[in-house]
Amino acid sequence: MVETEFDPDLSPPPGETACTLGMLLLPGFNAMAAHAFVDPFRAANYLRGTAIYRWPFLSLDGGAVTASNGLCVARTTAFAEAEAEMDFLVINASWAPERFRGRALQGWLRRQARMGAVLCALDTGAFVLAYAGLLDGYRAAVHYEHIAAFRELFAETALDESLFVLDHDRLTCCGGMAAADMALEIIRLQQGLDLANGAGRYIFHERLRPGGEGQSPTTREPVGYAAPARLREAIVLMERNLEQPLKITELVARLGLSQRQLERLFRLHTGVSPIRYYVDVRLDRARGLVTQTELPIVAVAAACGFGNAVQFTRTYKRRFGLAPSKDRTEGRVPFQFRSFPSHAGV
Repeated sequence: MVETEFDPDLSPPPGETACTLGMLLLPGFNAMAAHAFVDPFRAANYLRGTAIYRWPFLSLDGGAVTASNGLCVARTTAFAEAEAEMDFLVINASWAPERFRGRALQGWLRRQARMGAVLCALDTGAFVLAYAGLLDGYRAAVHYEHIAAFRELFAETALDESLFVLDHDRLTCCGGMAAADMALEIIRLQQGLDLANGAGRYIFHERLRPGGEGQSPTTREPVGYAAPARLREAIVLMERNLEQPLKITELVARLGLSQRQLERLFRLHTGVSPIRYYVDVRLDRARGLVTQTELPIVAVAAACGFGNAVQFTRTYKRRFGLAPSKDRTEGRVPFQFRSFPSHAGV
């Protein structure tokens, strides 16, 4: 489990001053994460009977901002016109965070950090912070779909495959409903267990999951098991050995199965052979790197265990219908179809 490291000076403001959480919504932001993060603070205000938290919505230009699901936040304040000091600054991004590398935004983020704001990131907001050099030397969390791309781009940041990470004055979260867990943890640390429990009950959040809990727990699935434990173990081994793929003989030796048993297991539950499935896992990772980073195609091929770029391009085109270089430009839209791992639901 990741240890929580929350500095003592992150205590709530003294007196009657409300704790300010500036919510910077970038175009295509994660709407669920925004709601999940804000609502525990709304509930805390209601239960306490006073505004102990406030969350002004910020944007790039002060106009309306549309989320990745089409939800629109109409009233925002341009970040350049925001109040000078905030206790927390929360960056909420989703697809294509590389678009938000402008000098003005990065300079403002650095100034907020110098003035003592706790910098938070939801979903791919960690990319925005990392591009500005504000996660160097820190631990961080991003959505599982973007983990491989983040690791390739930002070697100076230690990435955890966790729901959220609290590392001193940097808070990062994988997004979605995990944002509520991070918000409740902030309330617990600032206001105590009673108010955090009350806010969690009020929004029907069943339990506060610790930040170190994995994004893909192996002990349960949201709607029940979809595959036997041995198959899941095999898939985990595949996902952890992409750059240097395991041979099938090595895989079955680690699992304590025969090659025939493994073949039968994959055919029955996935409809394809273990070899084909393993190639698809590597291709899923490759597509994420192709569409989410600017790494050279030859580097993507090597990172995903393909011997050369020619073999990689041929295999990639057979799977996705277009070459990696073309997918890099055309595969960015529409993003609801981008690079969802075929193995994620198994």
